Amino acid sequence: MKLYVYDHCPFCVRARMIIGLHTLPVGLEILLNDDEATPIGLIGSKMVPILVKPDGTAMGESLNIVRWLDEYAGKRKLDETVNPQIQAWLDKVGEYVNKLIMPRDIQLGLPEFATQSAIDYFVEKKEKNIGSFADNLKDTAKYLAQLHQDLQKLEHYVPADRVRAGDWSMEDILLFPILRNLTMVKDLQMPHKVREYVEYVARETRVPLYFDRAC
Repeated sequence: MKLYVYDHCPFCVRARMIIGLHTLPVGLEILLNDDEATPIGLIGSKMVPILVKPDGTAMGESLNIVRWLDEYAGKRKLDETVNPQIQAWLDKVGEYVNKLIMPRDIQLGLPEFATQSAIDYFVEKKEKNIGSFADNLKDTAKYLAQLHQDLQKLEHYVPADRVRAGDWSMEDILLFPILRNLTMVKDLQMPHKVREYVEYVARETRVPLYFDRAC
């Protein structure tokens, strides 16, 4: 099997998590961000992740891939329960988090941005959604102040104890990718329990964090 991804993509991280948790034999292929031909050829649209299954057929949509791989593994399946407080937190942070993350995606030396054309493609697409990358970077302090308040709230119900007990949930598939991408933000202050959760999930799923290259 093969999974086509971008390293920075939180939806791709969802699929990578279940692969890591079950130690599945799935090859990872990172596409250039401006490669439209490969995903369109596989599933008819420019999106990732894309899973090529053992029979050669391809499927998209991250949560569909997670559920298919979870079933394929033949082990204890993910609990589908999502704490409403976690979902509410994700919804709230989702209103501004890309203003912190997207301008930094292209600064980390990631393989999907190995060419200038891939960088230019990404910037043109994403600035239509969040505005100027340069302006958002200038507002980092403002967004970090809000994020630090929200992370303090998350500290009260982040599921660190649950995952340490081996009780994995769809909640983790939704929460970890966002927290993982926030580790690329320099001066990020994660409360102890949140950081403990992020580092533990990263180890167990084999999805590396960005602390060492934060900018």
